[in-house]
Amino acid sequence: MTAYLVGVALFLLALTLSVALHEVGHMVTARAFGMRVRRFFVGRGPTLFSVKRGEIEYGVKALPIGGFCDIAGLTALDELTPEERPRAMWRFPAWKRTVVMASGSVVHLLIALVVLYTMAITSGLPNLHPSDDPIVASTTCVPTTATCPATATATATVTCPATVTCPAAEAGLRPGDRIEAVAGKPTPQWNDVLIAVRAAAGPTPLTVRRGAETLTLTVDVARVASPDGEIGMMGATAQQPPAYLRYDPLAATGATMSFTGDMVANTATQLAAFPQRLPSVLEAITGGERHPDTPISMVGASRLGGEAVERGLWEVFLLLLASLNLFMAVFNLLPLLPLDGGHLAIVWYERARDTIRRRRGRAAAGPVDYTRLFPITLAALLIGGAVMLLTVTADLVNPIHLS
Repeated sequence: MTAYLVGVALFLLALTLSVALHEVGHMVTARAFGMRVRRFFVGRGPTLFSVKRGEIEYGVKALPIGGFCDIAGLTALDELTPEERPRAMWRFPAWKRTVVMASGSVVHLLIALVVLYTMAITSGLPNLHPSDDPIVASTTCVPTTATCPATATATATVTCPATVTCPAAEAGLRPGDRIEAVAGKPTPQWNDVLIAVRAAAGPTPLTVRRGAETLTLTVDVARVASPDGEIGMMGATAQQPPAYLRYDPLAATGATMSFTGDMVANTATQLAAFPQRLPSVLEAITGGERHPDTPISMVGASRLGGEAVERGLWEVFLLLLASLNLFMAVFNLLPLLPLDGGHLAIVWYERARDTIRRRRGRAAAGPVDYTRLFPITLAALLIGGAVMLLTVTADLVNPIHLS
């Protein structure tokens, strides 16, 4: 239980640090462009402590959820002092505002890359595309049946008691051998081996690669009774692909980038399917089965992190952390206020609008009036708050567990 609580605390701390670094990304880029940053706080709720350094107030809030970086003039509705007006964010070029708003998601992406690269050279990355190579893991014996001529009649046959035979082992097939052909038919995948052997009977040639050597073995394929009728079996099992793949420091770079791309694509797919999965969350709250692919909150993710630490599965802990950072990177770019993506959408709407106006010989218009967007923003906040409440409730009353 202690390990579980430590894991939950560690995961919450890691998430809080991730969000804090997200805000650091906004602050660093804003200051680099000369924008006025007023405050930088980690957490929400009542202030535990704060300190003023230069023109920025740094502090920590009571609740370890989220954080914020207060940049003067994020919108034209922001009240500015005379000193802040020249450095208001909305006065800066679109590309600089884009860099500042996107920097939070970039930080989440960098955190995920660092975590996944560390995994690649230590515990390894999950094998998302396991191969079905026709490599033998071991040989076994198989039961066979045969018709007993002595007891057969003109109208019926009698099956003799099962005997055991070991065709693959007797033919000299060894663990590690790669079966390249069965009865002259190429077998690039293990499933091809199964299909060819099931159709075979009696002595059957196998082309096998053993190291640098290519051998031809003859396997006396046995016929075995199955629900689909008699099939051929030779008594060999396939080598299972590794669950995790480790890389050297150089190869890990490409592997990490490829794995991250797969995870980002999967995250986008999960987000697109998000509305369809909300009914399952409601069912879970009311006592229904909680499906593993239903959305989870920070509470649920932290519980899974605790379970991973309790079982000593640090690779699962790190993968959860990387996954959540990638989720936050993608989610924050959705074109909805008050997300970063909503502000980015407005920046580029203003840019496109003013470009069209200039081509028509008209002056650029002012900043977008955020008061007109208030109903949409409020709706997004209410929906987001309701979804958060649902997922947190489900994670408390019917949580997802590690399998």
